Amino acid sequence: MTTTVAVADVVTSSVINSVQAGILCAPDPIGSVPAPNTVAGTTHIIEAEPEFVATITTVPASLGVGFGVKAQARAVDGISEVTMVVTHPPMGPDAVTLQSFQTRINGDNPSLTFYQFDYVYELVIGTWVFTAMSGDEALFSASFEVVDPRRVPELAGLCGYLDLLS
Repeated sequence: MTTTVAVADVVTSSVINSVQAGILCAPDPIGSVPAPNTVAGTTHIIEAEPEFVATITTVPASLGVGFGVKAQARAVDGISEVTMVVTHPPMGPDAVTLQSFQTRINGDNPSLTFYQFDYVYELVIGTWVFTAMSGDEALFSASFEVVDPRRVPELAGLCGYLDLLS
């Protein structure tokens, strides 16, 4: 069984210069920062931003896979104090459907904000939406469809989870 692989459905405000959505192979973190409005309670610090391995929004629910958005502000100084709100199907023992964390959007080059599957409880199938907020203003919103990895065999080798399909 296969599914059509979707291209990014992204909505942006006039203060955003560009937005690209995609899938990446989750990099090893070098640390973490507190993120109290997330199920894990932290977000990763990474050494270098990984490239997207595919610029699509159909995401296999598999450990080690990440997905997110590269955005760039029109203003050269960028936009600080951005809240990234991620909505998704119920997750974890408390059936959380909304997580948020702080980030910024650069103006001189694209900034990457992503979610990666580190724990089995995160592998929830359904629609995930990333919305970047500055105060009450939505800066951009991008939707992803997280699916059973067997539905997207053409993506099986991207991050080394081919063995999950056997």
